[in-house]
Amino acid sequence: MEENTVTTSGILESIKQWGMTTGIKIIIALIIMLITFRVITVISRRIEKRLEKSGKFDQTLVRTLSYAGRIVLKIVVVTCLVGYLGIDTSGIAALIASLGVGIGLAVNGALSNFAGGILLLVTRPFKVGDYIAAQGTEGIVEDIKVVSTKVVTLDNKVVHLPNGALSSGSIVNYSEKDIRRVDLNFSVAGNDPELVKKLIEDVCAADEKVLSDPAVFVRVTDYGAGNGVKVTMRAWTKTAQYWDTYFDLLNGVRKAFEANNIVIPFNQLDVHIKNN
Repeated sequence: MEENTVTTSGILESIKQWGMTTGIKIIIALIIMLITFRVITVISRRIEKRLEKSGKFDQTLVRTLSYAGRIVLKIVVVTCLVGYLGIDTSGIAALIASLGVGIGLAVNGALSNFAGGILLLVTRPFKVGDYIAAQGTEGIVEDIKVVSTKVVTLDNKVVHLPNGALSSGSIVNYSEKDIRRVDLNFSVAGNDPELVKKLIEDVCAADEKVLSDPAVFVRVTDYGAGNGVKVTMRAWTKTAQYWDTYFDLLNGVRKAFEANNIVIPFNQLDVHIKNN
């Protein structure tokens, strides 16, 4: 009975000593961690808001870097506190490095998309609202995220393109320049090519959306086998008015051809029936 009492008192004494030394350190470490985490969050968000209000930096890039900075600083704080508690941090550092390698191999594609997103935000090959063609998709850019870009096609389908592939592939930006060229080809048969050219030029001159500079180009460009003469028209217009100009010119030339009896040599198939 006396031996049990001695053992119990020894355990209580050990717990008391641990509490007076290591326990107090743990409490201090937790308090420091909570305070520093709060300070890091508040300061990073204030810096983030100031950068966003300045308008000089991309909003997505600012938020991403702010979030990554908070994570890195918090990891540094935890590592320092672990060292303060007397725990060997070399093993933890090795563990973090190993985890980093494992996670890097597991999310290689995600990291590639993340790096591609940062590259797109820095180089700015396109912006929100631009009409682009990339990775077999054409549409209007609705949002540029860190790992993917949201594109809405003309038939209102939403396509999420991975930024890794976007940053390493070719991108056609139809909206970057203020003006675009409308190219149309017309085939005529048995008519005066000069008359055809004049009719096309008159249609272009009557359309206010067609720019006078650069000048309209109308020339005979080919003699098709059985398809008459090919006449090419190239007219410039504002990028925002491209499709309106395209369809208006197409319809206007058709009406001009009909009014002047210009024959369009449509492909035809003759079928001969043999009666035995």
